[in-house]
Amino acid sequence: MSTRPDLALLSAVDVAAQLRTGELSAREYAQALLERVHQREPEVRAWIHLDEQQLLSQADAADKALAAGAACGALHGVPVGVKDIIDTADMPTENGTVLHQGRQPREDALVVSRVRAAGGLIMGKTVTTELATYAPGKTRNPHDASHTPGGSSSGSAAAVAAGMVPLAIGTQTNGSVIRPASFCGVVGFKPTSTWIPRTGVLQQSPAFDQVGVFARSVDDAALLVQCIAGRDLAHFSAPTEAAAPRFGFARTPMWGRMAPDAQAVFTEFVKTLGQAIADAQLPSDAAAVYDLHRTLMEADIAHSFHAEYVRGGDRLSGSLRSQIERGRAVTSADYKRALDRRDEIAQAFDGIFQSFDAILTPAALGTAPSGLGSTGDPIMCTLWTFTGQPAITIPLLKGANGLPIGVQLVGRRDGDAELLRTARWLSRFAGPFAMIRQERK
Repeated sequence: MSTRPDLALLSAVDVAAQLRTGELSAREYAQALLERVHQREPEVRAWIHLDEQQLLSQADAADKALAAGAACGALHGVPVGVKDIIDTADMPTENGTVLHQGRQPREDALVVSRVRAAGGLIMGKTVTTELATYAPGKTRNPHDASHTPGGSSSGSAAAVAAGMVPLAIGTQTNGSVIRPASFCGVVGFKPTSTWIPRTGVLQQSPAFDQVGVFARSVDDAALLVQCIAGRDLAHFSAPTEAAAPRFGFARTPMWGRMAPDAQAVFTEFVKTLGQAIADAQLPSDAAAVYDLHRTLMEADIAHSFHAEYVRGGDRLSGSLRSQIERGRAVTSADYKRALDRRDEIAQAFDGIFQSFDAILTPAALGTAPSGLGSTGDPIMCTLWTFTGQPAITIPLLKGANGLPIGVQLVGRRDGDAELLRTARWLSRFAGPFAMIRQERK
């Protein structure tokens, strides 16, 4: 086994560089991650499928390819965790439900194919909530196992936070990337809605399903996104010493629902940005988004999971049955009106970026809630999922209980590289203020 256990905590960018030069072998790195799994998985429970020998076999193949002089992709030898609603031809994909137990896809999802094409190793399948909705899986928060890790990409966020894998893929239909990333204290990035293909990914709501990534730094997230989105993010790497970006502070209509300690620490953090930030005026229709999103999402869920409801409704959670039943009551006229409003409101948000480089807003209502019966409220993510804008959360703050609180940045549609550059600036230049903690009174 590895004699360098610290390897598990290296950045993905550094690991990739060492693997390409041969300074580090893929087997040695995989062994270091497996050591970390042995330490943390019994408590965190992030994996639904992880075959150690399968991972080591992939690592050996990567080492042999390098020794033979084969061209190395950007992810050569780097393991990636994959949410268990994303098809893998060599591993089960059970979608977090007993109704799909034993399901074995014949083909990889396109994002998985792109990971492999870039030289990445599929480490295993991470826990999802039931059909990527609200009923929790077995995963626990790595910072405190009595708290939720968030959802629905629970295992992906927790595995990265616990150091068991450097990168992971998840999905978001409401807040399922940004919220668990915030709760677990990692970077979560959801690109513009059309950037990452969803072929081979469980369909929940075509209007809102979006693929995203988890990492421990902005640069690591960009590395993975560039490989699976098939987009050039070269201009993301512009010098970070340039003038400060201009941030628009958006409390959103849900600010009043935030936990008091989260409000306080967020307000304190905003003050530290001084002249670099000003209040952003959201479109007047922003408050209507929450009902519109629910109408569209639940109608889509009713359609997508009709077969499961008919043949196994008694084995679905009560929350999912309720969503399906509400969705079945949505009329086609109401659905079409909501869809039309989505396009109108999304366009209205574009004007904000004439004044600001990014919107700065909370990633969640507070720290991860105590208890494992819920994954927390995704409401601070709904606006940006509805409009399809890119969003990223950075673990910069802490609540009164010491758990992480993410700072969410939102960019203009298709402005993903600019958003990543702004996020990198914030993560680096906010260093003296990072992990601000609102102490108990």
